[in-house]
Amino acid sequence: MVPPATATASVDAPMALGSPDAPAIKAPVKDTILTPRFYTTDFEAMAAMDLRPNEVELEAICEEFRKDYNRHHFVRTDVFEGAAEKLDPDTRKVFVEFLEQSCTSEFSGFLLYKELSRRIKQKNPLLAECFAHMARDEARHAGFLNKSMSDFGLQLDLGFLTANKAYTYFKPKFIFYATYLSEKIGYWRYIAIYRHLEQHPESKIYPIFNFFENWCQDENRHGDFFDALMKAQPSTVRGPVARLWCRFFLLAVFATMYVRDVARKEFYEALGLDAREYDKYVIDKTNETSARVFPVVLDVKNPKFWERLEKLVENNAKLSKADQDGGPAPIRNLKKIPYWIANGKEMAKLFFMKPILSHEFQPAVR
Repeated sequence: MVPPATATASVDAPMALGSPDAPAIKAPVKDTILTPRFYTTDFEAMAAMDLRPNEVELEAICEEFRKDYNRHHFVRTDVFEGAAEKLDPDTRKVFVEFLEQSCTSEFSGFLLYKELSRRIKQKNPLLAECFAHMARDEARHAGFLNKSMSDFGLQLDLGFLTANKAYTYFKPKFIFYATYLSEKIGYWRYIAIYRHLEQHPESKIYPIFNFFENWCQDENRHGDFFDALMKAQPSTVRGPVARLWCRFFLLAVFATMYVRDVARKEFYEALGLDAREYDKYVIDKTNETSARVFPVVLDVKNPKFWERLEKLVENNAKLSKADQDGGPAPIRNLKKIPYWIANGKEMAKLFFMKPILSHEFQPAVR
């Protein structure tokens, strides 16, 4: 994909980079299996999609998008002034990492949705309008996060990311699975943090968390859109092949989040949360929500599911240690091979665990 030349126009930069007080440009983190990715897809196939099987619901969701409930929500107040200086160095470090990962993820969604809205506008106007509204939301989120980074004297160069970050190609149906889960898991992540901090205000390390309740509703509406879109393309959620892909994406998203969050547990500790318990809650709720559209979900109540995720965490720690030990890259990679193989085996065991049929899991909802 050729990155859209005007894609960053909707994302406000915190200040002119040439000014004396301009924040330093933060170098992007090295891409790994755990870092947010940028995606592209088959735009012609998206433009040709027949929405008639679920057009009424999609039109209703688009009408919700038009109302733009959070138009005036993301407005910074004076509570942000001086908040960055109150953090100790260790908390500051893990919080900036959180801001960077979150900003990159939101900006990735903006680029994909914006390009989709532009490419399919003539042939599929309803779908294009929905993507345009979601791009608006993601741009707003990314800009708000990047502005918070500037409080710490740093800023992501979103234009540089647009032009230089590698883009991963996914077929439309894979985009549906991945983005549906990303949006719904984002909802549960944000609302869980918000509710926890409501009960424990002493752990609210930064004012940005005040915005999470309304913020997560954007994520929820986006997830509802992809739910409706998959129902308009029944082959994505019906049949044996669809069941396998749904299991694969559920596992990939849950395993990646769990390994990443446990590795960054210091951030959650700063909020008064246990990373493992937090992730278990988020995974359980996302799995339950996914049963509304996916034909199968994972058996996350099975203790073996968590035992195998813990083995992935252990292997990931050993892979990180191999990098930290230094030495020539070929030697480091040789040391990593046993842990890569072990991770592959654990993922296979997780994938082949018996899933739960969604109509049995949530019969009332479905």
